[in-house]
Amino acid sequence: MGHVEQPDEQPGGGFSTPVGSRRTFFHWVTAAAAGLVGLGLAIPLFSTLISPALRRRRRDWVDVGAIDDLPSGQPRQLDHVTSIRDGWLETTSRKAVWAVKQPQGGITVFSPICTHLGCGYRWDDSEQKFLCPCHGSSFDVNGQVVGGPAPRPLDTLPSKVEGGRLLVMYKDFKSGLPRSVET
Repeated sequence: MGHVEQPDEQPGGGFSTPVGSRRTFFHWVTAAAAGLVGLGLAIPLFSTLISPALRRRRRDWVDVGAIDDLPSGQPRQLDHVTSIRDGWLETTSRKAVWAVKQPQGGITVFSPICTHLGCGYRWDDSEQKFLCPCHGSSFDVNGQVVGGPAPRPLDTLPSKVEGGRLLVMYKDFKSGLPRSVET
């Protein structure tokens, strides 16, 4: 009897499998592994490069002077240099704040910007008021509106005392609104 060839056998006597299936499988496994390794390396790289651009401005506490230099009940303009980090950019700028030592010892620090349209204001000793030259807004020693078109009291800044020094965190606020809104 002659040899009858089975459909699963090759003419040489071996078994046949679908062409390229093992090779295709290993190709996909290798590509998937390389993709996972690449993704694992790319995520930290991109987060390091992109995350500073997505972060909001970071502000630090700035030393504006000794609290012993502040007379009680008398506003004092304190100038300081502050650095602001915005993404990758770090800038240094000269700023000023108004500080008032309260009779009971606490210190209130005001933003130097008028709440009406954002002009700078000054303390007038003779009138005992903060006066804004732009549109005539005026504020008492506690920052409350006593005249003019200002829609709200002066904006206060976060402050603290450490080692006899006054530390302030400078912030910007939108002008012309009835409540404080940080920019």
